[in-house]
Amino acid sequence: HPTESGFTTDVLALYDWAKARSGNSSILFWGHSLGTGIATNVARKLQEERGVQVDAIVLESSYTNIREAAAHIPITKIYRQFPGFSYLILDSLALGNMFFRNDENVKVLACPLLILHAEDDAVLPVHLGRKLFETARSAYKDKTKVKFITFPEKLGLGHDYISFNPELPALVK
Repeated sequence: HPTESGFTTDVLALYDWAKARSGNSSILFWGHSLGTGIATNVARKLQEERGVQVDAIVLESSYTNIREAAAHIPITKIYRQFPGFSYLILDSLALGNMFFRNDENVKVLACPLLILHAEDDAVLPVHLGRKLFETARSAYKDKTKVKFITFPEKLGLGHDYISFNPELPALVK
């Protein structure tokens, strides 16, 4: 069964593999949706346990933590009104050791952080990305290292298509 700890360990091994082969090239983490939690977990682990700071992190369609994300995803909308929703759905994530605490992780990171979110994201509402940005911005000593870019609804990028935006390479650079 996939676990948060297992994902984090896997990406840490991938980082070690890439770092050993990259020479002096920069390595950045790019997480999308659930992967944003994995990216910040690994970056925090590297920083706290090895004293290594990743070169940068890009979070695409992010959230604050998995509990808050699950409370806002469309599939849970019809269940939110029922008694026991918090216990049966949201608390079950914690019982399975699934937290993906982007909000806690960004409070201790110092590397450049870019958060990308489409205003028409129907899976993870843009306010979760904005809230994460505000948390990071208030915690970072160097506020210039934290950026938040939203993509207007008219572009139709939704949850999955920010990477299709032709301006993305220039924005990330």
